[in-house]
Amino acid sequence: MKKLLKILGIILAIVFLMAISGMSYLQTAFPNVSPAEDLQIEVTPEVLERGRYLTENVALCLDCHSRRDYTYFPPKMIEGSIGGGGEPVHGAPGDIFKSNITPAALSDWSDGEIARAITSGVDKDGRPLVPMMPYSEYRHMAKEDVAAIVAYIRTLAPVENEIAEPSIDFPLNFVFRTLPGDAEPPVRPNAADVVGTGKYLARIGGCFFCHSQVEQGVPIPGLAFAGNHDFDMGQGGIVRSANLTPDKETGIGNWSKEFFISRFKMYADANYEYRKIKPGVDMQTVMPWNLQAGISEEDLGAIYEYLQTLKPIKNSVVRFTPAN
Repeated sequence: MKKLLKILGIILAIVFLMAISGMSYLQTAFPNVSPAEDLQIEVTPEVLERGRYLTENVALCLDCHSRRDYTYFPPKMIEGSIGGGGEPVHGAPGDIFKSNITPAALSDWSDGEIARAITSGVDKDGRPLVPMMPYSEYRHMAKEDVAAIVAYIRTLAPVENEIAEPSIDFPLNFVFRTLPGDAEPPVRPNAADVVGTGKYLARIGGCFFCHSQVEQGVPIPGLAFAGNHDFDMGQGGIVRSANLTPDKETGIGNWSKEFFISRFKMYADANYEYRKIKPGVDMQTVMPWNLQAGISEEDLGAIYEYLQTLKPIKNSVVRFTPAN
């Protein structure tokens, strides 16, 4: 019996040492990301307008990095908080808050460091950002578009808002270190390539990220764009993304291009008023329809054309589960 306990103790000691070695390796070897580029951005009115368009309407940086009033549908950005972060990430594995991306927080960051954070997922000191920041999608953004976003957010009104350091639960605090990686910038598709443009915009606009079901933070193979990605709204309940594949029963297979575009543009109507709701009782959305209404009809049409090329996936989604 003593011999058996001794052997068991040795095995446990070996397992413990292996675990410690593994964690030490993850702590020191990752994130494995190249140094920030010495980026020199030529700021022109055209660059700033492209940056505004991407930041506000397509990549939706301001929607995520501002505080929002969830008593409205869609959630209404609170004046004075634009870009200042501070919102908690509900359902996250730990205490995580949206970061401040205004000049008040980024004044000592170089343009290259901001670009690297967007596309590679590390801060100016090389520390990993949580993957709720969709750098896995922005990794596929053209260099000139990343530069335009950097140039534009430099012009935001500074918001003084100190954000707490994230506290991530074990073992994801180690796993998350392996997720950042170097950017894979494509050549931005020519406007004449409608499907290619739609694919590009759907990627950097978060369509794949938000409309693909995930398991432990990783998209489930075979369910891309089929929806059912759940979003914990805290006391607002659970919201799930819609099926964007051209399935005629559960997706958008019966939608015309005109209807698809109008679904966004209805929120651009000057007479549209935010609807008051009861959080946790009435259905909410994570779709910033009012911001995406600013996407051009040409670009919305391109996204539609791309989505119609996808394989139809039958996947019925329960869009909302009330709190409690």
